[in-house]
Amino acid sequence: MKEIPVPDLQPQQTYCFFSHTIKAQPYNMPMLKRIMELKDTLLDYELVKNKEGRRTIFFGNFAGYAGMIDSLWALGRRLLWEGIDNPFTEILPAHGYGSLKEALAAMRQVGERIHKYGLPKSLVPFVCGFTGYGQVSRSAQKVYDQFPVIKLHPSELPAFFEAGHFSDKTLYKVEFRKPDMFEPIPGKTSVSEFTWYEFHHHPERFQNKFEQYLPYLTMLINGIYWEPRFPRLVTKRYLKTLYTQGNQPHLRVIGDITCDIDGSIEATVKATNSRNPVYVYDPTEGKVYDGWEGNGPVVMAVDKLPTELPREASQFFGNSLLPYLPELARADFTAPIETLEISEDFKKAIIVYQGELTPPFEYLQSKVAEAEKL
Repeated sequence: MKEIPVPDLQPQQTYCFFSHTIKAQPYNMPMLKRIMELKDTLLDYELVKNKEGRRTIFFGNFAGYAGMIDSLWALGRRLLWEGIDNPFTEILPAHGYGSLKEALAAMRQVGERIHKYGLPKSLVPFVCGFTGYGQVSRSAQKVYDQFPVIKLHPSELPAFFEAGHFSDKTLYKVEFRKPDMFEPIPGKTSVSEFTWYEFHHHPERFQNKFEQYLPYLTMLINGIYWEPRFPRLVTKRYLKTLYTQGNQPHLRVIGDITCDIDGSIEATVKATNSRNPVYVYDPTEGKVYDGWEGNGPVVMAVDKLPTELPREASQFFGNSLLPYLPELARADFTAPIETLEISEDFKKAIIVYQGELTPPFEYLQSKVAEAEKL
């Protein structure tokens, strides 16, 4: 399913798993290097797409469900540490529920309590921001929508806070899309507003637009696809400014479901696991402390979130993969790649074939070479 430890790799084998290498993730370049040395073949589930270019084997929806639940659990613990009694303390980590249905029912119970008794004044207005609008974000929002929720547009936030007409019996949510997060750098491009073409072909001509909204958020749930060539969403520099202004910022928890280390959320300096799911990033010291106590936002960065809803995630994954199994079992991976008989969906997923990077992924060669120097 996930990366195979380098010592466990065997020669001349065909591996199929989520390799997390296509963005040249530094922590997996030694693994990719070893796969090439052993003359192995690597297929990546993340790259299996149909004719319309849509992924057919994915876990993003279950990562979204579990990541949102874990972030709400972390929020409850954080607020309790601050001395704020709050309804989120009733929420368990995702793996504490027997099923997604049970977890959603528990969220609705918390929502009913909020609707009946309201939130503590110090938490009002409660605003959760969601980045992205794919499987991860939509699933995370499905969990959040079990509460009494009103949706706001990012541009409404300043006037909303200034007006002060908040409800303690309502939670607010904001969905951030790319035009809300990035803007052209004046003088660097001929376009004056965000355009998809310009951003994807020349991301260096754009800058962060998202951080201006961060002071309004109580929680941030990050579910975007990100590459190092794109601007970051949340920088360490900005967090230091936010947390050294004297007052407690609204922001308590960053649920980084994307979990790119040193990526779009620069405070995501390490991945966590279900046994130790969160840490506090202290912007003044630039250090992290496991748990939810300390100065700075709590970061949830579990990198195997679907395993926290194991039964349903396994069924979903199995049903997605099952149609491909006969052809994969029949395929002769010792044959030249030109004569390999597998569907186009899976041919697009071949990163390494018999030890050589396939043409679409030859850009990784220089990164693998750098790994050799480590």
